[in-house]
Amino acid sequence: MLALKILVAGGFGVGKTTLVGSVSEIRPLRTEELLTEAGRGVDDTGGVEQKTTTTVAMDFGRITIREGLSVYLFGTPGQDRFWFLWDELAQGALGAVVLADTRRLTDCFPAVDFFEHRGIPFVVAVNRFAGTRDFGADEVARALDLESGTPVVLCDARRRASGKEVLINLVEHAGRVHAARLLADAGAPLG
Repeated sequence: MLALKILVAGGFGVGKTTLVGSVSEIRPLRTEELLTEAGRGVDDTGGVEQKTTTTVAMDFGRITIREGLSVYLFGTPGQDRFWFLWDELAQGALGAVVLADTRRLTDCFPAVDFFEHRGIPFVVAVNRFAGTRDFGADEVARALDLESGTPVVLCDARRRASGKEVLINLVEHAGRVHAARLLADAGAPLG
């Protein structure tokens, strides 16, 4: 049995729980709690005023590729007070999806920094919300100052087919990154 671990990260309210739920073949495990009055001063709901719940630990979903090969999806919490969980969730991950909302693009900087500093391959998936201006992948990559070769894809986290395309892009990118690292290590002088 081989299991691939993928993280779905990003800022508060970008659609991480929605993406995990749309592609999971099982009913996803969710650790959502209602937003409270006490969190009003802490949680920035600008642009996502309709949001009433938040992930406080993680979301979990599964996709079976074939017998003996599964993908486990772990959605991270978006608020910075829960970031201490990210190191644990990231252990053993093949790669990550950084979900972005162009109305609040700066909210995905911490996730981009997290994966870049740990050398974890990732793609940026721009979740397209109704009524928002469309930006091209190149524009988003420049705005986020991504390392060359980091894929940016457009998606609708509510649509299973769109979420699957994001995951395929990630697995292909992670495969290229890991292969390049193996080749670099093989070419390194011994001793």
